[in-house]
Amino acid sequence: MAHLTRNTIAAVLLSLMALYGCNGRKEIVIMLEEGESVWGGRVKDGSMMPFCEGFYASLNDNRSNQVNPLLLTSKGRYIWSEHPYTFRIGDGCVVINDASAEVVSSVTQEGTLASAFSEAAARFFPADGKMPPSEFFEQPQYNTWIELMYDQNQQGIIEYAEGILANGLPAGIIMIDDTWQDDYGKWTFAPERFPDPKGMVDRLHEMGFKVMLWICPFVSMDQYQICSEITSFDGFVRASDGLPYPVRWWNGTSAVLDFSNPRSVLWLESQLHRLMEECGVDGFKFDAGDFDFYPEDGIYFSGASRGCEQCSLFVQIAEKYPYNELRAGWKNAGKAIVQRLHDKEHSWEDLRKLIPEMCAEGLMGFSFCCPDMVGGGSFGTFLNGDIDHELLVRSAQCHALMPMMQFSLAPWRVLEKDKYNAVLKAVRTRYEMLPLIRSLMERAASTGEPAVTPLEYHFPGRGYERVCDEFMLGKDVLVAPMLAPGDSRTVLLPEGTWVSDTGEEIIGGTSIKIFVPLDRLPYFMKKK
Repeated sequence: MAHLTRNTIAAVLLSLMALYGCNGRKEIVIMLEEGESVWGGRVKDGSMMPFCEGFYASLNDNRSNQVNPLLLTSKGRYIWSEHPYTFRIGDGCVVINDASAEVVSSVTQEGTLASAFSEAAARFFPADGKMPPSEFFEQPQYNTWIELMYDQNQQGIIEYAEGILANGLPAGIIMIDDTWQDDYGKWTFAPERFPDPKGMVDRLHEMGFKVMLWICPFVSMDQYQICSEITSFDGFVRASDGLPYPVRWWNGTSAVLDFSNPRSVLWLESQLHRLMEECGVDGFKFDAGDFDFYPEDGIYFSGASRGCEQCSLFVQIAEKYPYNELRAGWKNAGKAIVQRLHDKEHSWEDLRKLIPEMCAEGLMGFSFCCPDMVGGGSFGTFLNGDIDHELLVRSAQCHALMPMMQFSLAPWRVLEKDKYNAVLKAVRTRYEMLPLIRSLMERAASTGEPAVTPLEYHFPGRGYERVCDEFMLGKDVLVAPMLAPGDSRTVLLPEGTWVSDTGEEIIGGTSIKIFVPLDRLPYFMKKK
């Protein structure tokens, strides 16, 4: 009765607000049941999900990662609005403000987190039936960023690829990162560092790699000819004086393309097609696109524009290229686009964020997701050369049974033999699980259901909402990697009979302490 009463009250509140003209500035209060937990919104908030009392977020800020205007609860409730809004959790309610579009709140009959996701996905972002190329999840990916940083060069890239193969790792997708290009917006290989880019790409193809290039939506403002061409058709976000708006980003100040102008889209696509035709590259890593790179006081081709809308338009360009990767996103869930988590530091603290953030990716409908780079992708934490070898191994293990696995720092270069062998063992474990991973990717393309989920998704109402150091791979495999220094950890196993990676049979419904030597990636398969 309490459940019906609270839902009825919430429905009445929403109806009254609609009746009296909710214009996007009035407060919408959605009452929660006792113990009802909330996930959603911004992927980067994943380590705080489910949210605690007092949590606040604005979906106008993507915090360097993906956003979907969706909230889900452990009691089967979902909340959606087509435009960004702010929300806070407090006093047994979700309180929504600044909604400029209708706010939809509904509760599924089953009353679970899984049913809330399934109904919301079918209603607002149905899966399109497509998948990214299989190389994204069937082999590890390799990114040249940490090894070469701001000195991407032909010789270094070939040596990196040769090192992959020489040290027992398989070929896969290799992503050539920032500074391969002559300048931002001048999307040609820098000749002094890439004397034969076509020859380099051909060689990488011969070695078995697919090749992707890093790009961004910026154009350096001192590239006069390029800027003049784009300005001639109002292709940039403009300032009040009609000139390109100078936008600050992590590599300086640049003009930014206005993707509400179809000619800006065509201009960028012409650059990408040329690279594919002339150099043979297979696709692109679409970086930046964050909401705050599109100023509110800028002048846009389409009139008023939101940063989230420009971000979404950037994603739509990426979707045209099967080999794509993105870090920022607005909606666009249910698509065959590859999303990755924001840059992680080389730290145990950031390693512990991987599981809840990857679960958030799945719950927001971004099924084809990558947990950044093994060991971390934030280059600043590697500048002093201090590598935590245990952390690097445990990071590889944590990545190994997620939808995708991406290396950047070369583990064969920095690890002793026994530790590197532990990394290779984690990769072999991934290959043993590949039939399951492949089937989960196929299912995600068909239904949108995420491959990686928190325990609450498959075991509702057991009090598992805040278990954030384990995850489910599908409904029958529980993965519990080491996320702290040491060789033991506690694992919570739901009810049922489980068989561990060591072959031990365990009756669930309890917590167990396990021994985890450096070469072990603990997982448990539910016995049918």
